[in-house]
Amino acid sequence: MGYRNLSECVKDLEAAGRLRRIHSEVDADLEAGAIQRRVYEAGGPALLFTNVKGCAFPLLGNLFGTLERARYIFRDTLKGIERLVALKLDPAAALKHPLASLGAPRSALHLLPKKVKNGPILAHTTTLDRLPQLKSWPMDGGAFITLPQVYSESAARPGLRHSNLGMYRVQISGGRYAQGREVGIHYQIHRGIGAHHAEALERGVPFRVNIFVGGPPSLTVAAVMPLPEGLPELSFAGLLGGHRLPMVSLPGRLPMPADADFVITGVIDPERTLPEGPFGDHLGYYSLAHDFPVLQVESVHHRPGAIWPFTTVGRPPQEDTTFGAFIHELTGPLIPDVLPGVHAVHAVDAAGVHPLLLALGSERYVPYADDRRPQELLTLANAILGQGQLSLAKYLFIAARDDAPALDIHEIPAFFRHVLERADWRRDLHFQTRTTVDTLDYSGSGFNEGSKVVIAAAGRKRRDLPTEIPGDLRLPPGFNAPRLALPGVLIVRGPACTAPRGSQDEVMDAFCRSFAADSPINAFPLVVIVDDSEFTARTLNNFLWTTFTRSDPACDIYGIEATTSCKHWGCTGALVVDSRSKGHHAPPLLDDPEVEKRVDEFGAPGGELHGII
Repeated sequence: MGYRNLSECVKDLEAAGRLRRIHSEVDADLEAGAIQRRVYEAGGPALLFTNVKGCAFPLLGNLFGTLERARYIFRDTLKGIERLVALKLDPAAALKHPLASLGAPRSALHLLPKKVKNGPILAHTTTLDRLPQLKSWPMDGGAFITLPQVYSESAARPGLRHSNLGMYRVQISGGRYAQGREVGIHYQIHRGIGAHHAEALERGVPFRVNIFVGGPPSLTVAAVMPLPEGLPELSFAGLLGGHRLPMVSLPGRLPMPADADFVITGVIDPERTLPEGPFGDHLGYYSLAHDFPVLQVESVHHRPGAIWPFTTVGRPPQEDTTFGAFIHELTGPLIPDVLPGVHAVHAVDAAGVHPLLLALGSERYVPYADDRRPQELLTLANAILGQGQLSLAKYLFIAARDDAPALDIHEIPAFFRHVLERADWRRDLHFQTRTTVDTLDYSGSGFNEGSKVVIAAAGRKRRDLPTEIPGDLRLPPGFNAPRLALPGVLIVRGPACTAPRGSQDEVMDAFCRSFAADSPINAFPLVVIVDDSEFTARTLNNFLWTTFTRSDPACDIYGIEATTSCKHWGCTGALVVDSRSKGHHAPPLLDDPEVEKRVDEFGAPGGELHGII
């Protein structure tokens, strides 16, 4: 049942033709990541780099590169998890009273980690500089662990039951860290480790952290799972891995998985933070250098034959896209139980996940009304924005399922059409200002700060959406090259943005004032102003990425014939979103041309990846 360590998984994938060994020397500095991204894009196999320049440890990339491979890795346990979901077993209750859950599938017993006295992870020690120095993008501030499993425990309630395992990136070189003795831990807002850190500071006790790398693949998935309160990630790792997770401890240290490939142990400095980053991140831009906690490293352990798994993130889709799809398969059926009245939620990967959330809900408050409007949908939207990491959403589009029972939330063009046919911009825009947003999103008014907007649509169809640009469309000076992205969505190239951060742009105000109520542009319910309209309209993914990663709702939404009544803003004409690049935005990720040439050689005739890339 499942793999007990990463080596078992590698051997099985290779035997099944799902993994390719790369024997040529590969540099962990940019080259390995570039190869992994190219193979992911091609839908290729997992990659084992056995000859890493200047490093004794092999690299494993693209392990979860396809949804089909992720399902294959966990093929022995997925049915059991599906049965537990169907039974609505409370995992937290199962942990407290395992005998009461004996009627559930035997897989429920795997929720309980087991303590052991020894394990392979204690066989060897090494140093930070001997680990793979993986750098994914040219402007990265040093080497990073890109699939870390960061483990912490509650100072108030120590032990496995109240532990947290999260994937918070770790910088192991560069910057102002004491090389070989300190690493940076970048954890974003609304993460479990933050509560543990706060408890330790309140009590004045050392905040110990272990960083796991590798081990059974279920550990990696568990570290990114949005789990219910009371269910430790270690328990879910056992459930998904098909066996109780063996944990081993050294005196005075936190426990570690006996079958992990690497473990870094240490204590968070209670008094210092240091700049961490820059780092090429999953929104498709660099996250810049900011102060984050510093881990004072005590020891670095590794098992015999240790393998270093890695991924690279960047503009979606990337390997973390597969993580998201796999997690949705596991957790999607639970949404109506967690959020009653909400039927489906889709965090749109192509838009960077947190910037754009789509939802379907019930609208039952006044079922007898001739012309229904969003009412219950607004209650549901508030519930969504108060739920875990969904609270980091920036744009939330929510529609009434009752209006179109067959509407599929993952059919994005159809969903946008449905909303844009029904939305009334005088009524259906609801802003939250000066609130928290994703740490990695630089479109807002400050670090961790920005705004949100709920766009709710219910009731009858109000308009037909144009599918062509009218010949009599006239644009003011500086705005040109109109393109159609979707029915009813007009993309316009605008002048470069020079407005300061946190303020609206007079150029955009003037753009909106230049149109009368009967101007042809108002046939389009949504107008997006960008730097490059041809690029933005070329593909659906380009539209989603540009529009929602480069705009802050409160600062960057404008309207033709806009009004404010009793503090509610709306417009009678087109809704206009300013999605141009702005001076405070982080730079986008760009490949290194020389590295890309080396990657090309792997795909050329005679290259080890010929026929794949």
